[in-house]
Amino acid sequence: MRSPLRRILVLDDFGDAARGAADWAGLPVTFLTDKLDEDGLAARVAAERADALVLIRERSAFPAPLVRRLAGLRLVVTTGMRNRLLDLETCDAAGIAVCGTPSLASPTVELTWGLILSLARDLPRQEQRLRQGLWQQGAGLGLEGATLSIAGLGRIGSGVAAIGRAFGMRLLAWSPNMTEATAEEAGATLVDKATLFREADILTLHLGLGPTTRGIVAEADLALMRPGALLVNTARGPLVDQPALIAALASGRLGGAAIDTHEPEPMRAEDPIRQAPNTILTPHLGYVTQQNFRRYFEGAVECLRAWNDGAPLPRPLNAAAQA
Repeated sequence: MRSPLRRILVLDDFGDAARGAADWAGLPVTFLTDKLDEDGLAARVAAERADALVLIRERSAFPAPLVRRLAGLRLVVTTGMRNRLLDLETCDAAGIAVCGTPSLASPTVELTWGLILSLARDLPRQEQRLRQGLWQQGAGLGLEGATLSIAGLGRIGSGVAAIGRAFGMRLLAWSPNMTEATAEEAGATLVDKATLFREADILTLHLGLGPTTRGIVAEADLALMRPGALLVNTARGPLVDQPALIAALASGRLGGAAIDTHEPEPMRAEDPIRQAPNTILTPHLGYVTQQNFRRYFEGAVECLRAWNDGAPLPRPLNAAAQA
């Protein structure tokens, strides 16, 4: 028999959004809006005698050494159904059950297109000029007939492709393991990596981050891009070699970049990307919508209540959650 949870910590709730996104009544929950490092997290879990954690996506890493330090932890709920920074095998070995929650792909698709349109039509600078009493300057990039290069055609990348088709864009696609059938299904043409960069008017990244994709957009790749081409990254910041990106922006070769994801997060005040020209920077808003957060946290509450009721845990992600 499971004993009821005595303390639940919701981690990294930077915008204090979780509290109002679900009905937590009767659950012994504490919402943490600050960012803790591994030592701070281990100390807080111990001080609170927490036996359950709710993780908001991949805002904090849970490698094996940290998981082993969290004595007394019995349940982890991660928002979404995949968390690359949570060591599931170590959770299993420690008898820690891990569950996921429902999620939407559309919020990141929507943000990607918001950034593409803002970057292509130079909206932040034009809006600033208007407020300064000035008028339009230069001409933006129209999307019809332009080439949209998409790195990665998963749930988000294929959603981005669908909107690109509606705008009448030419779609190219590539990822390390993409097939022609996958590209064709999304209405895109499969090309090699060099062609993806060389022919892009706009390049948008939708790859997962792992050992083989970290830094996959390198200086040589950026050098292939047309003068004035645009780069959008709503996937993971470390996919791109940041010093090379800043250099390409500073030289004027790259026309602009819109970046929603960073490393570390929250972004450091001294991060050099803050000073790079022709950029739109957003604080990882891709999945942050009211509708998605309701799915996340209603799903989390469902898991927590199932634990307390001794019922089967919904959406188990490891063997311990199915025991």
